Amino acid sequence: MAARPPAWTACSAAAELARRGRLCDKPAMLHVNDLTYRLGARTLFDKATVAIPSGARVGFVARNGTGKTTLFRIIRGEVSPEGGSVMIGRGLRIGSVAQEAPGGQESLAEVVLAADTERAALLAEAETATDPHRIAEIQTRLVDIGAHSAPARAAAILHGLGFDSEAQERPCSSFSGGWRMRVALAAVLFAEPDLLLLDEPTNYLDLEGTLWLMDYLVRYPHTVLVISHDRDLLNQSVDWILHLDQAKLNLYRGGYDQFERQRTEQQALQLKLRKKQEDERRHLQAFVDRFRAKASKAKQAQSRVKRLEKMQTIAAIVDQDVLPFDFPSPERPLSPPIVAMEGASVGYGETTVLSRLSLSIADDDRIGLLGSNGNGKSTFAKLVAGRLAAMNGTVRRSSKLQVAYFAQHQLDELNPGATPYRHVADLMPDGTEAKVRARCARMGFSGSKADTPVSALSGGEKARLLMGLATFGGPHLLILDEPTNHLDIDSRSALMEANNDYGGAVILISHDRFLLEACADRLWLVANGSVKPFDDDLDAYRKFVLEGPDRPAARREDDRASAADTRREAAGKRVALAPLRKKIEALEAKMARFTELIARVDAVLGDPDTFQKEPLKASQLSAQRSDLERSLMAAEEEWLELSAEYETATGG
Repeated sequence: MAARPPAWTACSAAAELARRGRLCDKPAMLHVNDLTYRLGARTLFDKATVAIPSGARVGFVARNGTGKTTLFRIIRGEVSPEGGSVMIGRGLRIGSVAQEAPGGQESLAEVVLAADTERAALLAEAETATDPHRIAEIQTRLVDIGAHSAPARAAAILHGLGFDSEAQERPCSSFSGGWRMRVALAAVLFAEPDLLLLDEPTNYLDLEGTLWLMDYLVRYPHTVLVISHDRDLLNQSVDWILHLDQAKLNLYRGGYDQFERQRTEQQALQLKLRKKQEDERRHLQAFVDRFRAKASKAKQAQSRVKRLEKMQTIAAIVDQDVLPFDFPSPERPLSPPIVAMEGASVGYGETTVLSRLSLSIADDDRIGLLGSNGNGKSTFAKLVAGRLAAMNGTVRRSSKLQVAYFAQHQLDELNPGATPYRHVADLMPDGTEAKVRARCARMGFSGSKADTPVSALSGGEKARLLMGLATFGGPHLLILDEPTNHLDIDSRSALMEANNDYGGAVILISHDRFLLEACADRLWLVANGSVKPFDDDLDAYRKFVLEGPDRPAARREDDRASAADTRREAAGKRVALAPLRKKIEALEAKMARFTELIARVDAVLGDPDTFQKEPLKASQLSAQRSDLERSLMAAEEEWLELSAEYETATGG
């Protein structure tokens, strides 16, 4: 992965805030006006209206299957709405990732460069043009669009998405479908359309590619509308959230966390207003029912009837419940380590993928695997699971170890004609129908859903079924290889909770940083043909990725040695500063005690009877309060001096 070119250096925080503030003043580049669209019996959009500011980076969120991709198709003009309109500025270019991955004999670099159609056309015309004036126009335009620096920019984008220099010269047809989708993503990023539409762009990326893309989107010079369920991307890379809910579109300023806060506040207010309206409606109706028949009150009753008719009903809050994941914990934990490796190596045929593996896994470990796709994360997971045998060295597993293994490619192994009930029943040969259905319900398939053929299930439902089947017997070790690809944000949160409630060990491979941070206690880096502990957090790993993993090995070793020296130095500082820290803590306790005593004195002096009935005691307490206040001020001054000394010594 390549480091960012100098043109992508970060702007200052003040400049970024100013840029975001100016977005409100810019004209909208995308207008959705009273959009109505139905898919069969379902209404996806019901007079939905929104205006996207020019230059905005917008995250588009909603539950799966509610119409996000359909809106993209309407914007591109692939389908026509039943009512309303979608308009963009005249002459502006719309770009999105091609649905079919490129697969010809052209090199990756050629495919990406061809995405800039104006540049390609000008270069072709320059080969045949003879009119001097036209030649001058072509060359001037080529300079204006940076045509001559385009190969370097294309190479940087491809590098960021995981293609080294050698891979960039290989034909597209030599790569798998997932890697070719990365090329399609690189092509649309290179073309820099005025409106960039991205539909789950991280599904084909590893964590490293996701981190690079997040950083790239922050610098994107035009308008972005991205469908994503990656909470970290929606917090770091966008400045607006577009929410599709109950067939309406609502735009919120800020990232996903701010959106959640705003929406929660809105729901609380809406609930309050709805209750107030219902109370008013009941009051009006009661008056009408009581006095409609009385001539003296008929006019008043009729006015209340009209008021009831005109009253706009405040919509009820409809939030679909998120089905939980259920990972049964092992009945009896095993003695650690449950897996231990010494000098092990693993690969396929004669090819060694990973070697020098000396690691151990405890019964309650939570391990996140880092490393670019193709480095061997899945190979390592298969070795741990016992699906691959070690080529050399030793791998010892507990004799009673049960492993649950989930990977996206296994979705194809489900029987498309069978139902969730049938799949579960096969694992419960002696179970009654009631017990089988109860277990289906625990996995998220209750009622008629349990009798739905697998072929009719959504991608998220298939993933849920496969995870439920894999963990059916309460395994000791759960291996999840990219479990989030078909899950929306709420389902990912449910998966996080299930992981954290599960009582066994977990190995997690995911491009979702939020999930990794929430579930992994240890990080292991799969790189350079081996697996080693990564003794830092994901913020440090992000920095490492964006600086570029292609640094020389000696430089990486120097960095690790430097980090170790820094940690040792910090530990030494903590020991040396321990007495100072104890003084500060003692002063904090003293200040708290003085504050408490002053509060007690104030409580007594605040009673008027104290001065009337016990004037001598009141006078003594007043003097005592003055002494306490002086002591508190002295302690605060000393605390400030020592705290400043401590912060200077620690660099805090």
